Amino acid sequence: MRAQQSAIDALIAAEGLPASYRATIEAHWRPLAAWIAARRATQEGALIVGVSGSQGSGKSTLCRMLEMLLRESHGLHAATLSLDDLYLTRAERAALARTVHPLFATRGVPGTHNVALGLSLLGAVRAGRAPLKLPRFDKAKDDRAPEAEWHRFAEPLDVLLCEGWCLGARPQAEDVLAAPINRLEAEDDPDGIWRRHVNAALAGPYRALFEEPDCLIMLAPPGFEAVLGWRQLQEAKLRERTGLGMSEAQVERFVMHYERLTRDLLADLPCRADVVIALAEDHAVRTVRFAAQTNE
Repeated sequence: MRAQQSAIDALIAAEGLPASYRATIEAHWRPLAAWIAARRATQEGALIVGVSGSQGSGKSTLCRMLEMLLRESHGLHAATLSLDDLYLTRAERAALARTVHPLFATRGVPGTHNVALGLSLLGAVRAGRAPLKLPRFDKAKDDRAPEAEWHRFAEPLDVLLCEGWCLGARPQAEDVLAAPINRLEAEDDPDGIWRRHVNAALAGPYRALFEEPDCLIMLAPPGFEAVLGWRQLQEAKLRERTGLGMSEAQVERFVMHYERLTRDLLADLPCRADVVIALAEDHAVRTVRFAAQTNE
C-alpha cells in the first residue's frame, strides 16, 4: 500500500495537481479502475476502453491515473492510445487542405486521422501481439514522430485506453448540416463542403474505429461554454509560462472547428456511454454514473 501511495503521489506531482486531488482518486478513479478490471476479467484478450471528452476535459490525466491504478491495484498492464497520435502527417493534411477544403489544414476533426493505422493497432492489441509500438504525434512539429520514437511495449497489453475528443461521434442528418453553427462555418465553409466531408468520414471509416471499444467512458462538461473557457485558460497559462500561445480571439476561432461535434456529443453520448462522468466548471467531478447504477 505504501508503494502504491508513493506512485499516486509521484503522478500527482508530475501532473502538477494539488494534493487534494488524492480525494478525487479515492472517491472516483479507484472505483472506476476496479470497474474496468472487473470487465477485463470477463473476457479473453485485451479490453479496449474508449474515453471520450471535449477539449480540456482531462482525458489524458484520467488515463494516466487509470493506467497507474490498474497496474498497482489490479496487476494489469495498461496503456493509452490517443486519437491525437493517429493524425495524418503534416504533408498528408496539407494535401487534404489543397484538394478538399482549406479548413483541413487544422488537425482534429474526423478526416484528419489515419483510421487504417488505428484499426491495425487495435487489432494487434486484441490479438495480444508483442512487442507492440503505439505511434506518437509531435505537436511541436505538427507531425507524426519517427517510428523510432513511438511507445514500445514488450509484453501484451491487458487494457488499452483509447481516448479522443470526438470518440463515439455519429454522423448528422443532412438537414442538420445545412445551416452553419458558428461564424467559422458561415464564413469559411458557406457551401458546407468541409462539414459534409467530416460527416462522410464519420459515416465511413470512423464508424468501424469508434465501434472497436468494448466499453465507453464519457467526461461530460456542463456545456460548450465551459469547453471554450477551459481552452482559454490553457492558453493563458501557456502565454504566462512561455510568452507564446494563441490570443483569446484566436482560441475562440480555433474551438469553432470542434463546436458542431462537441455540442452533438453532449446531447447524444450520455445515453450511450457505459460510464458518464459529469464535470463542474472548475473540473471537479460532480457525479459518476455507471450504466446500471449511480455513484454520487
